[in-house]
Amino acid sequence: MKFTVVDEIPFGREQVYCTHRDRMADMVDYMPDIDSIEVVERQEDGDIVRLVNHWAAAQTEVPRVARAFIKPEMLKWVDTATWDQSQWRCEWNIELGFLPGAIECRGYNEFVEVDGTTRITMNGELSVNTDKVPGVPKLLGRKMRPQVEKFVINLIEPNMRETNKVVARYLTDNG
Repeated sequence: MKFTVVDEIPFGREQVYCTHRDRMADMVDYMPDIDSIEVVERQEDGDIVRLVNHWAAAQTEVPRVARAFIKPEMLKWVDTATWDQSQWRCEWNIELGFLPGAIECRGYNEFVEVDGTTRITMNGELSVNTDKVPGVPKLLGRKMRPQVEKFVINLIEPNMRETNKVVARYLTDNG
């Protein structure tokens, strides 16, 4: 299932692009639902920067009644991204810490300057392989797949928008 998020940030493209790429770990204090972002790998080759970031959601995001069942590793994910500044584009892949291989989420972001602001278009695709979800019968899995994908996308899209708001707040506070 494909999805698109479009936002505008009232700062120039280079500033927004570089902040998204290079300062995400510095913005954790702006994200109450995130405990940490750790850059575990960074490779630079001219305009190309490859990053691997480990994200951990705050345990407080899990309802109290579910905390006994939701383990901390289930609240983690790996964000692998290739940033190409010559194209003002980032290709990304997210690997969730739970149900490995069952959920794939990948896409690309484009940064376009529009009258001194930056329009970010985030294009993604999410697929759920219900065959890899323990305990789900195949026939039921095929029928519920579209609903599960829509549910997960409805969680992802607001988080992407919030990340753009965080970048805007960070740039306002830190220039």
